[in-house]
Amino acid sequence: MSRSFARLSPCFVALVFLLSSDGRSQTPSASLGVFTDQSDVGSVMPPGTLAFDPASRTYTIDSSGANLWSTVDGFHFVWKKVSGDLSLTADVKFPQTPAGASPHRKALLMFRQTLDPDALYADAAIHGNGETALQYRRTRGDTTQGIEFNIGAPKTLRLEKRGDTITLFVSMHGEALHQAGASIKLHLDEPFYAGIGACAHNKDAVERATFANLELKPLVPPAAPAKLALYSSLQTIAIDNNARAAMVVLTERSRIEAPNWSRDGKALIFTREGRLWTIPASGGMATAIDIGGLTDCTGSHGLSPDGKWMAMTCTLPANPGRRVYIVPSAGGTPRVVTEHPDSYFHSWSPDGKTIAFTRPSHGSGNIYSISVDGGPETALTTGSGISDDPDYSSDGQYIYFNSDRTGSMEIWRMHADGSRPEQVTFDGMNSWTPHPSPNGKSILILSYGKGVTGHPANKDVTLRILDPANGKIRDLVQIVGGSGSDNVPGWDPDGTHFAFVSYQMLPEDDSGSTQ
Repeated sequence: MSRSFARLSPCFVALVFLLSSDGRSQTPSASLGVFTDQSDVGSVMPPGTLAFDPASRTYTIDSSGANLWSTVDGFHFVWKKVSGDLSLTADVKFPQTPAGASPHRKALLMFRQTLDPDALYADAAIHGNGETALQYRRTRGDTTQGIEFNIGAPKTLRLEKRGDTITLFVSMHGEALHQAGASIKLHLDEPFYAGIGACAHNKDAVERATFANLELKPLVPPAAPAKLALYSSLQTIAIDNNARAAMVVLTERSRIEAPNWSRDGKALIFTREGRLWTIPASGGMATAIDIGGLTDCTGSHGLSPDGKWMAMTCTLPANPGRRVYIVPSAGGTPRVVTEHPDSYFHSWSPDGKTIAFTRPSHGSGNIYSISVDGGPETALTTGSGISDDPDYSSDGQYIYFNSDRTGSMEIWRMHADGSRPEQVTFDGMNSWTPHPSPNGKSILILSYGKGVTGHPANKDVTLRILDPANGKIRDLVQIVGGSGSDNVPGWDPDGTHFAFVSYQMLPEDDSGSTQ
């Protein structure tokens, strides 16, 4: 760990250096404001420096460092050991942009387990190009993950820890801090480190970041339990294990569910308040889709392979009960497909001629298929257990689904006519919603922890990637979700990104109050 030095300035307080027993440089606490020490984490050369102006509560960090991503970090960190729930807030900016400065240089607020370069952590980061992100490493040496935003550089950031929940709040132009759609679960053993840092994203350069009006405060539990509100975050995520970055498309205080990706990759379709909506995949304003007189639509909807039609499960007032309907993808008059109610759409066959759907009955459920033109139904599964969430493989040979026929909810597959069912997962993780990718290389599944029954909402779940070629499974992202997160196939056209919804339960006053 490199020795770090503070830069002297006439308008800043003088710094008097001491040397700690482990060789790190230290300064008197008054010279570091609310913090107690500073360190270079990883390789930083020349050593990073700090200057603190107590009058304005402004911290200025100059630092090199190759990156703060992947499995090893390199940055300058100003910190304090802390315990409990707390918030860290500051106005963050890069006061200068020298020629050749990396657009990916970072200024950050951080909670970190240790000072090792591969430690687990969570941070709120502003990049030199204005990109804002909540970044985190779940275990030592793991690949960094991130939740990113196309919102420009906020004026103020706040990183808040409540139990194992870490949430990012932003203020763009001085308005009240508000949640940004980024919240993760990450356990930090106490004590841990809270602090600020900077990284040049170039081992041969030194970049400057400032942190003004900084506050590090404990979160005091209210006298009475806070009333919580549900926030939804519609996100897309790259499935590359070395670039697991998610992008927030929409966040709001309501329940949104089940994103589909348009066939041209330009838009997402989701459910909100019993209606269907569309939004650009890069973010923007959501607009309602014309579905005629249909109401009470569920998170069961999907586009035909050619993108011309959309199937959905909704209700017509003149025809009570939820059925599968088809409308033109751009909106229009609905046409009923299933005669019987309680029919929940799940997927189209790759040739666009058949729809797979489910029908629950008294605690059980089975899978059926039907022509897109309607007519007789074909039962693909039978029995008193639950078989649910059917989705065709890209070649149409198989239907993947989840079933509890062996005790725990596992992923299965069968031939498209329902024959030769075979179990695919065996780990007892209570897995649901298998979605084969368009390129046939991946199957996304949603897994609860062992002991969770049913398909509940607002639980700790993991989106995982199953490789159909070898049966291996890897974690993609851990979220608060479940029912509503990925009820329908959410793949982009090339099978490299997946859309989902995560949820946050936050105090109704979402400004991240410390009281």
